[in-house]
Amino acid sequence: MLDPQFLRDHPDAVRKAIRDKKAGESDLVDRALAADENRRASLTELQTIQQQLNEASKQIGPLMKEGKRDEATPLIEQTAELKDQIKTIEETAREHEEAFNSVMLEIPNIPHESVPVGMTPDDNAIVFEWGDKPSFDFEPKPHWDLAAQHNLIDFERGAKVTGAGFPFYVGKGARLQRALIQFFLDLADEAGYTEMQPPLVINEISGIGTGQIPDKEGQMYVANLDDLYLIPTAEVPVTNFHRDEILDAAELPIKYAAYTPCFRREAGSYGKDVRGLNRLHQFDKVELVRFVHPDESYDHLEHLREDAERAVQALGLPYKRLLMCTGDMGFTQTKKYDLEVWSAGQDRWLEVSSISNFEGFQARRANIRFRPEDGGKTQFVHTLNGSGLALPRIVATILENNQRADGSITIPEPLQRYTGFDVIG
Repeated sequence: MLDPQFLRDHPDAVRKAIRDKKAGESDLVDRALAADENRRASLTELQTIQQQLNEASKQIGPLMKEGKRDEATPLIEQTAELKDQIKTIEETAREHEEAFNSVMLEIPNIPHESVPVGMTPDDNAIVFEWGDKPSFDFEPKPHWDLAAQHNLIDFERGAKVTGAGFPFYVGKGARLQRALIQFFLDLADEAGYTEMQPPLVINEISGIGTGQIPDKEGQMYVANLDDLYLIPTAEVPVTNFHRDEILDAAELPIKYAAYTPCFRREAGSYGKDVRGLNRLHQFDKVELVRFVHPDESYDHLEHLREDAERAVQALGLPYKRLLMCTGDMGFTQTKKYDLEVWSAGQDRWLEVSSISNFEGFQARRANIRFRPEDGGKTQFVHTLNGSGLALPRIVATILENNQRADGSITIPEPLQRYTGFDVIG
């Protein structure tokens, strides 16, 4: 959520953010300002009536002590009327407050000045590339063919048991999954992250806190009986870990790493983007989350990016780093990088990590503050997160990029001590 004062002082900047992000209705700013004006007017009226009540109440006591009941009676009647007015105004103020908050939840975050303005993925900026694409003297297979050949992943039985996008990992496929999870968690531990194992379901308040609600609830699985949501990413429960808390400045930065399955409906996806492991409804991911001082958040964005890139480089996967444009970066972010690895069997780039700074946007929604070391007024922390990494497309590219002419697949050296084998097939 944006700072209301920023909205009042810079309404045109907010209007531009809505246009540049393609996020929300064109009249959101006008609606928010009108709701804010009504809210503040009702609070001002409430303060005025409360002051009148206090003044009248102060006069009643002395008059009653002096036996001047006739003079006190009109004041007693006045206080009763004022109390009725206060109840009415309080209810009106609550309605205006709810209306204001409701509109504010629909307004996206403001892009950082370094973010390119654009509407499509073609407007994203390639800012870095690493590694050489593998070359083959044979036609490389896509990972779904390799997985079938070596009985690593069973998509058909997953569809039978649950539905499309819920595969079974079998034998060495399951071992590879487990190895990658442990490898990524160990890298996070070396980088100073505290590991946690969060819940896999959240309540609505948590979804609001990180910006999934209202925005992406249509992409989330819902446990209707209990009004709970399956997590789309560990970002949601981990960020809400400190919801409604005041942290000490000395605690910052706080860094958490969490492995979880993630659940996404992915409504509207189709074609080559959903083939094999490219886009699943359930997938594994190690998430990195930081709570930092506002003055340091963009330095932390680069450090977080380095943590994610270190994992890709350790696996020897060629990748490129994209600075996402305004229209392709999401509702909540101020700045976002995507990492895309080369898929030899599909002859295309696949996203495996997003690294984002939210500044105080999530913290304001989740009410996560810190107390400065000088003891001044509390401030909202800045939150950041990044995939470190998401597994499905990493598995896909490991299989595709490391295949050999005889159909066997070599395992990247850093993973071998986790898998217990160095070759599949």
